[in-house]
Amino acid sequence: MLGFKTFSPADPLSVNQKNWLADFLVMELGEFGDPKQDVLKCLDYAMRSKTGPGGLVILAGEFPELEAALVLNHTGMSGYIPEHILVYFAVSEKLRGKGLGKNMLEFLLTKIDGGIALHVEPSNPAIRLYEKLGFSNKYLEMRLLR
Repeated sequence: MLGFKTFSPADPLSVNQKNWLADFLVMELGEFGDPKQDVLKCLDYAMRSKTGPGGLVILAGEFPELEAALVLNHTGMSGYIPEHILVYFAVSEKLRGKGLGKNMLEFLLTKIDGGIALHVEPSNPAIRLYEKLGFSNKYLEMRLLR
């Protein structure tokens, strides 16, 4: 199995690591990502335990040269809302299509119990990987942004 590094509220990312990770996610997700300040908010949520359910970060590579990263937030719910949401998942462009992303998602599944939700744009090629691993499109998401 590939060597992945896991971070959680019990073993959190440092401020510098959060910034490097946010920069990596913004760069590698491109049009499918979010602004850095939103990524940092998500990382803060994942690394806290006293004010929320927290989450999990799994990385391949070493700081600041990351190869792949995923950020999973725990929802604190179950059943009607899955226990987890895969918020960010990116593989370095130079390593895509070589199995690293699949291996990382399979590693994630060994670390958690319960359901996982994720949002993926219909034009994102990663949708095929998610479907191969058993994810399905159950709902059409609608949002009211204020």
